[in-house]
Amino acid sequence: MEDEDFDALMELVVHGFEVAGVVVLVVGAVAAFVSALVTARRTGAAMAYERVRRGVGRAILLGLELLIIADIVLTITVDPTLESALALGLIVVVRTFLSFSLEVELEGTLPWRRSREAPRADGSPGVSS
Repeated sequence: MEDEDFDALMELVVHGFEVAGVVVLVVGAVAAFVSALVTARRTGAAMAYERVRRGVGRAILLGLELLIIADIVLTITVDPTLESALALGLIVVVRTFLSFSLEVELEGTLPWRRSREAPRADGSPGVSS
């Protein structure tokens, strides 16, 4: 396979991951809002808010992971320069911070403290006795 063909194939792969990331963000957010509307009618606004918050947060986490994959593939295969590697490093740091912050927000605890906590009956984290 020639370099131009390989680069074209890798650009298609990158675009595929980018599209998948955006689709996950949009579909996940829409699904979270629809689920929240159903919940609001059944149990009230407070539960609906929690449901939409968790659903959108999970969609963002998964979408960010796919977009990071696209950035890594692009940097490694299509544009392997020092400038693109530094840009990738910055993007990964920012997205990792966002992912970490979202996960802490969704789970309600730091990841290294999660093993000491037992989940409640409704699946949300709770402190074990």
